[in-house]
This record gives sequence, structure tokens and C-alpha cells, in this order.
Amino acid sequence: QVQLVESGGGLVQPGGSLRLSCATSGFTFSLYYMSWFRQAPGKEREFVAAINWSGGSTSYADSVKGRFTISRDNAKNTVYLQMNSLKPEDTAVYYCNAAWGAVNYWGQGTQVTVSS
Repeated sequence: QVQLVESGGGLVQPGGSLRLSCATSGFTFSLYYMSWFRQAPGKEREFVAAINWSGGSTSYADSVKGRFTISRDNAKNTVYLQMNSLKPEDTAVYYCNAAWGAVNYWGQGTQVTVSS
């Protein structure tokens, strides 16, 4: 059974940091391209960051470049999103995605709220 379980969300003040984790099971994690997406209330889901199977290649949305860092630990079947200098506009539900060819898996999401 495929599982992607996000954790690490919560309430943080502007300028603060959070580290999201996505623990996976049920598929060969090291083969999959891993990404983070987010969805704010009333908006469409949008791409945040992605990392290739080895961790040697990453990409980011312009809105988070220089503030967020995606990483992975293939031994732990886990992908991470380090979020620094958080802004109110980063408030959203953050989702983990695993992709390999036409196969796509999603987690259930974790809420991140940036507010004073």
C-alpha cells in the first residue's frame, strides 16, 4: 500500500522557519522524482519545489527561490522542505508528490500558516 505522510506544518510568525517532512512507503522511493506543491484557500494547487532521484538536481518556484530548500534521504524514504524567511503569502496546505513516468502519488497535505 502506497503511503505519503506529510508532517511538520503549523503556525509560525513571519520571518520564521519550518521543516516539512514527507515519509513514504509502498513504492521504490529512490526511483521517484519528488516534489512539493501547495494550495492556498480559493487558489489552485501550485508547484513549489522538486528534486530528482539522486538529489543532484533541484528546481524551485520563483516565489520561494532562495528561501526554501528541498532535500531527500533515500535511505529513509523521506523528502524534506526547509522553509525559511516565511511570509504570510506562504500560507497554504503543502502536499508531497511522487512521480515516475505516468505514475503519480499524493500525500494528504499539511497546513502551514504564517501569521503574527
